[in-house]
Amino acid sequence: MRAVKAPAGHRAGRPGEDPAALAQARRALRERLEQRRGEIERATLDRVYGISDPAEVSDPAYAQGLRATVSAALDYALEAIERGEEKTPPPPLSLLAQARLAARNGVSLDTVLRRYFAGYTLIGEFLAQEAAAGNLPAVPVQLLRGRAAVFDRLMAAVSEEYERETQSAPGSLDQRRAERVRRLIAGEQLETSGLAYDFDAHHLALVASGADAASSLRELAATLDCRLLIVAPQERVAWAWLGARRPLDPEELGLQAEVGEGVSLAFGEPGEALAGWRLSHRQAAAALAVAQRGTERVVRYREVALLASALRDELLITSLRQIYLEPLEGERDGGAILRETLRAYLAAGHNVSSTAAALGVSRQGAAKRLRAAEALFGRTMTDCGPELELALRVAEFDPAARGAAIESGTAG
Repeated sequence: MRAVKAPAGHRAGRPGEDPAALAQARRALRERLEQRRGEIERATLDRVYGISDPAEVSDPAYAQGLRATVSAALDYALEAIERGEEKTPPPPLSLLAQARLAARNGVSLDTVLRRYFAGYTLIGEFLAQEAAAGNLPAVPVQLLRGRAAVFDRLMAAVSEEYERETQSAPGSLDQRRAERVRRLIAGEQLETSGLAYDFDAHHLALVASGADAASSLRELAATLDCRLLIVAPQERVAWAWLGARRPLDPEELGLQAEVGEGVSLAFGEPGEALAGWRLSHRQAAAALAVAQRGTERVVRYREVALLASALRDELLITSLRQIYLEPLEGERDGGAILRETLRAYLAAGHNVSSTAAALGVSRQGAAKRLRAAEALFGRTMTDCGPELELALRVAEFDPAARGAAIESGTAG
């Protein structure tokens, strides 16, 4: 009997050539990847941060936007897997906005594209794993080709947006000064005479955010016997340095005073010469995240150093949450009573009697709660005190640490 040839594109067992089978494979792969979303996001962030630490960029909006971009890029990648090249919409506007922000902050286009490529490669690895787990002979060729085409389209859009922002670069005198200061912070050796500031002196850096950030810094510095260098690298953000021939004491200068409504202010530690000028600024920029998220709108780096570092460390935040916060959330009240007890215990210097008094419960009751928390952590309070305290502080400041899992983002 002569074999009957199947119509082209409908050969059994080859989902890459059968439109219906291909669509089914696409949906199955997306569903499998969605189930591993948290794992993919964390792995992507590890690779993205491994290329270049966003904490090196002093603009807090850039680092925050990078995390959100990972999530948006992953959404786009998953949509492309399911819908294919022809039906995938243009790249999300948030990815293009982050490309502009990267250009403004002096992040090279090469770094931006390398981050995207790292995410693209990683998703390909997960894709291959899930194809094998789903008993598919291989990831359909059409899917791979379409995914590559969508990625090329995304890279072209991101590159174009980056170049457009670069070409519309600072033209005014203030903008050129801000760009020169940004390059000095990054470590470039530049002529500084045009900035009218003594970089060999003692320095104290301040960073402010808000509608009146620059004017607030000028008002603050107006009564001080110091030289002032101030630039506004972007809207609602201002950087300033106070310079003097002697070491500067922030408390003596009265920098803990209130600032204007809606303005958050952070200052670093005193520094000397150009290296100290840079370090003080990086400290102030890190501390600003605490001022922006907390109840205190004026903060000093040394008072929030650990918290500021934790808020910029995705791995640390994720780990603290997993080890100390998630176990508490399994309680019937979501862990509210145990968190209250732990905060009181840490505030009381690990004294159970003082903890009980602060909570208005018996000593036995307080001790019982602490033992319950230790059982959940699998560690004693003596062993985990510092990490637990940091986890509870981060939970107060970071919305991601208070919610379910930390929302992460992708490249550029």
